[in-house]
Amino acid sequence: MPDNLPDAPGGAPQALLRMRGIVVAYGSLLANDHVDLDVRAGDIHALLGENGAGKTTLMKALVGLAPLAGGTIELGGRTLPAMTPLAARDAGIGMVHQHFMLIPTLTVAQNVCIGLRSEGYPFPDYRRVTARLEALSAQYQMKVDPGARVSDLSVGEQQRVEILRALYRGARLLVLDEPTSVLIPQEVDGLFEIIRGLSADGTAVIFISHKLNEVMSICRDVTILRAGTVAARRRVADTDAGELARLMVGREMEALPPATALTADAPVVARLRGIRCTDSRGVRKLNGIDLDVRAGEIHGIAGVDGNGQGELAAIIAGLAAPSAGTLHLGGADITRMHPSQRIRSGLAWIPGDRQRTALAMPLSISDNLLLKAHDRRPYCTRGFLDRGRIREMVDRSIRDYRVACAGPDQPVRALSGGNQQKVVLARELLAEPSLVVAVQPTHGLDVGATAYVHGLLREQQRRGCAILLVSTELDEILLLSNRVSVLYEGRLAGPFERSAVDRQSIGLLMAGKRP
Repeated sequence: MPDNLPDAPGGAPQALLRMRGIVVAYGSLLANDHVDLDVRAGDIHALLGENGAGKTTLMKALVGLAPLAGGTIELGGRTLPAMTPLAARDAGIGMVHQHFMLIPTLTVAQNVCIGLRSEGYPFPDYRRVTARLEALSAQYQMKVDPGARVSDLSVGEQQRVEILRALYRGARLLVLDEPTSVLIPQEVDGLFEIIRGLSADGTAVIFISHKLNEVMSICRDVTILRAGTVAARRRVADTDAGELARLMVGREMEALPPATALTADAPVVARLRGIRCTDSRGVRKLNGIDLDVRAGEIHGIAGVDGNGQGELAAIIAGLAAPSAGTLHLGGADITRMHPSQRIRSGLAWIPGDRQRTALAMPLSISDNLLLKAHDRRPYCTRGFLDRGRIREMVDRSIRDYRVACAGPDQPVRALSGGNQQKVVLARELLAEPSLVVAVQPTHGLDVGATAYVHGLLREQQRRGCAILLVSTELDEILLLSNRVSVLYEGRLAGPFERSAVDRQSIGLLMAGKRP
């Protein structure tokens, strides 16, 4: 049975939010199975759990984006009617989603006014909207220009716009879903100051995250979901990150040993020289990239999204051509080589967006595992597929990578994020590549799935594979990498030996400053 949190000291008021017996079902699957959740006014309450545990589903039910099959929701002592997005907004509930819900071509003020008839829709008084936004910005120390176009804002600024939009609409309960996943350390510090200010002003915050160090830093209470039910409740002051991890995954978590220094004679597997890239608008995305990745090395590329990481990975994978420069893999010039030839030369690519780029979502697990092997031995001979060998490979991959599924014919879209990523890894590592380009390999994954992916990368490293790890997760970069480089506005700083850098110094480089 989960441990119940005691009432707040001093006879504190009852919970602002009371969710009782919440049931959300998708067919025969119970995503939430009679979940109870209490959040007090001014509380910063963490909601933890593995991928598929039901965290985001529970919050979607709260804001009217997932239909309730059972249970009640009370806010401020009043039972809310059948939940819709409009009813949730009118009740004072706001949610900042992991993927921002902003229209890039509109201004901040225009985004805030979308759907608000109270502001004179469809012809709002933008002077009044701007004045109120400026007042909110000053109150919570969120510097945002109401007249700025969203596409011109940094990721951190766009997040502030989402929070301001919720506050503008009267939110007294704010849900933040993985709010730090795209922020540099300095932006995380700024976000936490904003959250503490909201808390001090009486706004309740539900904080969904996989980063346990952040939960320990910012939150007061924790509710942990596992398999759609409440596994435990804790006060942050009475627990630690190790216990929270155990409660999330239901087992002890093994710590990954720190990265070691490279040997001086490790051969270069991948060599990039003078790589430049210009987009269709003439904007320089990569500006003379020189980079060596050695056998048995995990070389971390840190940086805020949008500084050239996507272009760099696409050029190495052969999905984009550089405007200048050369690439060598294992001594062979692959600069103009087709992606299929690069795969045969030993390249594996783990894209940053598994659903849009890595997987064919309507297809089965079996079909996705075969995508890069369908035209080569032993799975294909003289144009004919060997169904027996294919089935053997698929069954082995599902077993070895512990893919939780109903069977090889199940569509990958029906899998959790962690299991989808396991399918990608199983496919990409099937041929034992010499170079792996891993872009955000644990993005959106829980503690257990993240540890599993990290372990697989270390296994590839031990067998001598060169790994280029492109990630905005600094903890991941610092944990896994032997050497670290930083991309900022298309220029590469480094490489630095892992022992020579820390979070602060890398964070400064990610912001374009020298430590």
